[in-house]
Amino acid sequence: MSLAGETALPHPEKAAARQSPPDMGSEFAPLLRAVKEQELLEGRTGWYARTMATNALGLAAVVTGMALIGGSWCVLALAPVLAVLCARTAFIGHDAGHAQISGNRATNRRIGLVHGNLLLGMSYAWWNDKHNRHHANPNHIDKDPDVAADVLVFTSKQAATRTGFRGRLTRHQAWLFFPLTLLEGLALKLYGFQDLRRQTGRERLVEGALLVAHIAGYVTLLLTTMPLAHALVFAALHQALFGLHLGMAFAPNHKGMDMPDPDGEKWGHLRRQVLTSRNVRGGVLTDWFLGGLNYQIEHHLFPSMPRPHLRLAQSMVKAHCRDLGIPYAETGLIDSYRQALRHMHEVGEPLRADSRHSQVRRSR
Repeated sequence: MSLAGETALPHPEKAAARQSPPDMGSEFAPLLRAVKEQELLEGRTGWYARTMATNALGLAAVVTGMALIGGSWCVLALAPVLAVLCARTAFIGHDAGHAQISGNRATNRRIGLVHGNLLLGMSYAWWNDKHNRHHANPNHIDKDPDVAADVLVFTSKQAATRTGFRGRLTRHQAWLFFPLTLLEGLALKLYGFQDLRRQTGRERLVEGALLVAHIAGYVTLLLTTMPLAHALVFAALHQALFGLHLGMAFAPNHKGMDMPDPDGEKWGHLRRQVLTSRNVRGGVLTDWFLGGLNYQIEHHLFPSMPRPHLRLAQSMVKAHCRDLGIPYAETGLIDSYRQALRHMHEVGEPLRADSRHSQVRRSR
């Protein structure tokens, strides 16, 4: 895969070319009315009930399989299956966090706690807080936690501050991105336990108890269905593939897209969500594999829209953007990864150049 020699993707300083007109609010209002007229924001309780039931049956089947063949190394064949089902579980928790499943806040929270804390060991409160801040200001370098400088960086300004080990990581971050996602499953558990310090009262008690119950249940399941060696390899394979699956689902969405200028004119809701998001073309299999996140633009414009309605809203959103002259980014799955990785590669280029110059000076 070539990551160099391509046209550069938008950086924060280039985003100013797409500023909103004075009547920012009116851009989104007609689209919102049209979506409401089509009842696309109405709930799909039956669809979600079937989805959750199917996922639960799949998880139960895998657990049964682990009990039946746990004494054989063949049990490792179930680890990828469990990883895929855990990703489905995460998608359900995601939809609950956006109030897509039920109009009742308490019901959504219960669904999120079961699918996040209990089944995955991932804090629902932590994820909900972080993800809502992302939705409010996607790709905003000062407000979106998903583009804050951490293991990866997303702007040349962030990269300029990296030295030592972090600098070496940034130089090669495009090549390391997918290998790093193999650790995401474990990282999500760690972030959840760390977030308990932020929580208070009953929320901390409930969240913490469910996180501990997940760890205890997961370890008990492994050790009671297979020998220790099998259990260690199974857990490593399952968690790595689960993290990779999540990385493949979230990577195409915003990386390499426009980043609002913190010091520039504020964008209205429509432009803030459309210009920072990328859709992924595909059919039923893509919808299933990415959990509906391939309709990232529609999801960001209407976070509470039930997942099966996103594809129905797409033609309306595309037509509305076309009428306003707003770019609507859509590409294939492989190309979405290429664009995201290319952006990360370009961000690390100044550090690679400095490294090359340093090597030349030392060789003289």
